[in-house]
Amino acid sequence: METTAIVWFVLIAVLWIGFIVLEGFDLGVGMRMLFATRDEHERRVMLNTIGPVWDGNEVWLITAGAALFAAYPAWYASLFSVLYVPLTVALVGLILRAVSIEWRGKVHTARWRSMWTFGIGMGSLTAAFCIGAMLALTSLGLPIDANGDRVGGPFVWLGAEAVVGGLAVVGFSLAHSATFLGLKADGPIRERASVFAARWSPVFLLPAAVWAVWVQIEHGGNVLSWAFVVLAVAGALFGWLQARRRREGLAFTGYAAFGVFGVAAVFAGMFPKVLPSTVDPAFDLTVANAANSPYTLTVMTVVTVVALPIILGYQAWSYWIFRKRVTPGMIPDAHIVLPAILRDKDSAGAK
Repeated sequence: METTAIVWFVLIAVLWIGFIVLEGFDLGVGMRMLFATRDEHERRVMLNTIGPVWDGNEVWLITAGAALFAAYPAWYASLFSVLYVPLTVALVGLILRAVSIEWRGKVHTARWRSMWTFGIGMGSLTAAFCIGAMLALTSLGLPIDANGDRVGGPFVWLGAEAVVGGLAVVGFSLAHSATFLGLKADGPIRERASVFAARWSPVFLLPAAVWAVWVQIEHGGNVLSWAFVVLAVAGALFGWLQARRRREGLAFTGYAAFGVFGVAAVFAGMFPKVLPSTVDPAFDLTVANAANSPYTLTVMTVVTVVALPIILGYQAWSYWIFRKRVTPGMIPDAHIVLPAILRDKDSAGAK
C-alpha cells in the first residue's frame, strides 16, 4: 500500500473533521433560528455570531470534496453516483441557506424576514442531515458492484444507516451551536443556549455516538479507532460537566473534542476501506484500489504542504479578529437604509 495513499486518506479525514466541527456550529445556529429566538433583535444577534465565519467554514466541505476527487477518483465516482439524490438535496440546502443569509436584510418587512429566516433554518437542517447521511453510508457501506456502480434504485441508500448519520450531524450541530452561542453571544441568547448545552446536549449527541460505535462493530475496529471512541465520549462528558458549571469556553472545547475524535473514530474504524460494498465484500473500495497514481498524490502533497498553512493561518486570523462577544447593544434596530445612488439624487434635487 502506497504511503501517499494513506497520507491522503488521513488528510481527507482531517478535512471532514474540520467541516463537522467548524461548519457544525454555524449549521446549528441556523437551525436554532427556527425555535430558539423570541424577537427580531435576538435573531440578528444570533446571525451576527456566525456572520464573519460561516462562508469560510464551508470551504472545508469544498476542499474535502475536491481532495476526494483528486486523490481517490474511484471513491468519488462511486459515492456520488450512488448518492446523487441526497447530494443534490444537500447542495440545495446550502444554497438556500447562503441566499437566505445574504437576502434576509434587504427588505424591511416582517414577512420578508420571516421567509428568509425559515430559509436559513431549513437550509441548515437539510444540509446537515443529508451530509451526515452520506458520511454514515460511506463508512457503513453502499450497494455497489465490482465496477463501483449502484445496485438497486435511486433510493436504495435510504435506510437506518442514513437516518442515524443524518441525526448524528443534526444533533451534534445543535449541541455544538449551543456552546458556541454561550461563548459568542450575550444576554437572553447566551442564557438559553447555556441551559440547552447543560440540559439537552447529551441527548442530541447520542446518535453520533451510536454511529461511531456502529462503525467499530461493523468493521471489527482496532486499538486506535476504539481509543478515539473513548476520547470522544470523554470529550462529551467533559463538555457537559463544564456546561453545567457555566464554563462556556471549556464546554465548547469539550463538545468540539467530541466531534474531532468521533469523526476520527469513524475513519480509523473503516480503514483501509473507503467505501464498503453491501453486495459483496470482494467489491469493497479500499485505500489501495481506489487511490490515484503515486505521482499525482506526490504532487498534491507538495502543493498541500505549501498552501495548507497559509489557509489555516488566514482562517485562524479571521477567528481572532472576530473573537469578541456579540451583545444586544451592538445590534441597532432594523431600519430602512436608502441606497447611495438614491441619496445622491436626493441631494442633487435639493440643490
